[in-house]
Amino acid sequence: MNEFVYTSHSQRVVFGVGALSRLEAEVDLLGARRALILATPDQREDAERIAAILGVRVVGVFAKAAMHVPIEIAREARETARRLDADCAIAIGGGSTTGLGKAIALESDFPILAIPTTYAGSEMTPIYGITQAGLKRTGRDSRVIPKTVIYDPELTYSLPVSMSVSSAINAIAHAAEGLYAVDANPIKDLMASEGIAAIGRALPLLTLDADDATVRRARFDALYGAWLCGSVLGAVAMSLHHKLCHTLGGSFDLPHAETHTIILPHALAYNAKAASRAMERIARALYGTSAPQAVFDLAKRSGAQLALKDIGMKESDLDKACEVALQNQYPNPRALEKLAIRQLLQDAYDGVRPKM
Repeated sequence: MNEFVYTSHSQRVVFGVGALSRLEAEVDLLGARRALILATPDQREDAERIAAILGVRVVGVFAKAAMHVPIEIAREARETARRLDADCAIAIGGGSTTGLGKAIALESDFPILAIPTTYAGSEMTPIYGITQAGLKRTGRDSRVIPKTVIYDPELTYSLPVSMSVSSAINAIAHAAEGLYAVDANPIKDLMASEGIAAIGRALPLLTLDADDATVRRARFDALYGAWLCGSVLGAVAMSLHHKLCHTLGGSFDLPHAETHTIILPHALAYNAKAASRAMERIARALYGTSAPQAVFDLAKRSGAQLALKDIGMKESDLDKACEVALQNQYPNPRALEKLAIRQLLQDAYDGVRPKM
């Protein structure tokens, strides 16, 4: 029997259709009276909706969240929270907005309440990332974990199919790496397998892009899977896949979820022989025989972009990306080999199906 260490994080999760109706009660439980609402510019309308629900308890809306949390925006948000004397932040949106909330929490002691509208999963982790001078610095700190998360599938109904697909496969990446993490444990293995399976069931139905009971159920399953997958990432160490995505996002400004979707099958192929048991679990959850190919095929069937060249990466930057990825390495089942990592990046750039 394998020995393991399992660490749980104290969070309150409210999950269900219509869960947003419990927002006021959840803010009460936090003991907060002066909330700062966070959002991206595109989701200002959602932020204003939250502000209308809470009324006088809201001291302002900061709708400047951006991918990879640029240090300049983090500093501005922190100053805004200080100037308005906020005692909590409410982040509505995806990983960019949750990440901004975490950046504020790093330098304050007030709670974050997250309302996810994508499948990013950041709301379930103590992991933060801030980008400065072209490099994304990540870390773990218990202060940044949202104290409360409200999951309402209704908030994902309008999420475009293309964004839904890349966001959901991003979530699968969290669970997949959890299965071969250096500090993996049987509790998170169960959650990872269930989370991957739930998203695998949901994705083919999300592409129907129809507002009917089947698609609404798929939205429920996808959000449920994202919660599980995010919970996995919150309890274990990240490996090669996340290192590559942090490199490509922070240093080359590639879109977060799309980058995860493209890199995942290739990172799995790189680790396949060194993490065979994890690969078996992933393949089984997706009703496949090869984990890298099952993930690639799921992304392709769902209409996801499959090549780095299609999301803004320059082939001339692949050598630099390889060099950056080899610095400050994350623990990984297979040692990082320069030539093999460079080939992984080339395959991801070209969008080829992994060979097994």
